[in-house]
Amino acid sequence: MVTLLAVIILTIHLLIAVELLYRAHHLINLHQVLPLTLQQFPALSVIVAARNEEKQIEAALVSLLQLDYPDIEVIVVSDRSTDRTGDILARMTENQPRLQVLNIDILPQGWLGKNHALWQGSQIATGKLLLFTDADIVMDPQTLQKAVSLLERQRIDHLAVSPDLKMPGIMLNLIASCFGFFFGLYTRPWRVADPRNRRHIGVGAFNLVRTSVYRQVDGHRRIGLRPDDDLKLGKIIKDEGFRQQFAYGHELIRVQWYGSVREMVVGLEKNLFAGNDYRITTTLGGIVTGLILFAYPYFALLLTTGSAWLLSLASVIILSLLLLISANRFGTTYWQLIGFPFAVILLCIISLRTMTLNLLQGGIYWRGTFYPLTELRKNRV
Repeated sequence: MVTLLAVIILTIHLLIAVELLYRAHHLINLHQVLPLTLQQFPALSVIVAARNEEKQIEAALVSLLQLDYPDIEVIVVSDRSTDRTGDILARMTENQPRLQVLNIDILPQGWLGKNHALWQGSQIATGKLLLFTDADIVMDPQTLQKAVSLLERQRIDHLAVSPDLKMPGIMLNLIASCFGFFFGLYTRPWRVADPRNRRHIGVGAFNLVRTSVYRQVDGHRRIGLRPDDDLKLGKIIKDEGFRQQFAYGHELIRVQWYGSVREMVVGLEKNLFAGNDYRITTTLGGIVTGLILFAYPYFALLLTTGSAWLLSLASVIILSLLLLISANRFGTTYWQLIGFPFAVILLCIISLRTMTLNLLQGGIYWRGTFYPLTELRKNRV
């Protein structure tokens, strides 16, 4: 029985390795994209939702206002901020004609705060392209030129770009690397450009979409109660038959994802369960599958002998190879070669805790607002 389990696990790992090594090799590096001439860039509106972002919003906005793009407006929507965010924005608008600030004091029924803020920002945007990004994202000046050049050359309707995640400490980086590995397996970003494939993607740090397409799919109003709004925006765009693409922008876009393990645990409370559409069986199934496929082989080296041990060793070698390639390509920590199984276990514990907490309290708390599970479950996409 143990040997059969090891055979099944190794077979799955081989299939994953073949797909990752062959398909993922073709992922686009945004840094390598050559920009179009300046006359070919359409007007673009950057939309940022901000709630109590006094620590990081100024650095983020400075980077946006320094983007080397000919026709751009930056719209920041302050969503019921109670800290110094409003004061910082007011000061920054004094000498920045490209910066607009929209203040929101009341959150209507049927909306998450961030989604409502992004929707309101989109309603006053004048650009032919919309870039939805977060209030803690720092971009290289050439980021938009390269992204729009890729979008125009490939005639894409929606481009999602992943950032470089900056976090202090080995443990946080281990969990982030593990999360990124699972995110890649879940979304299969190398498949999203295929119109025949239903795989889709979205990245909160950088969702670039044609304004006409966004309005046609009804944008964030259609996903008003989705904590995973970035992914679901990509889903409704792909489902409507529009073209989608993914690129990694780790040399151009940076964000400090979380500052501590506790902050990460709390931050993931809003969307891990949502990613499974609040289904208990799906969540538990994912946890069990993750533990068996990605943690068990390491411990099997201590618990088994003979054929089962050799098969588990082969699985560990394959996973280590994939993690090494990931570290070289995306700049993730090499500590994951040792700590990967422990990061898997921690992520599974966080996922179980998130589901349990969401069920016990009957909803999620996000940025000072409570959203009932009964309402959240209605907005399935």
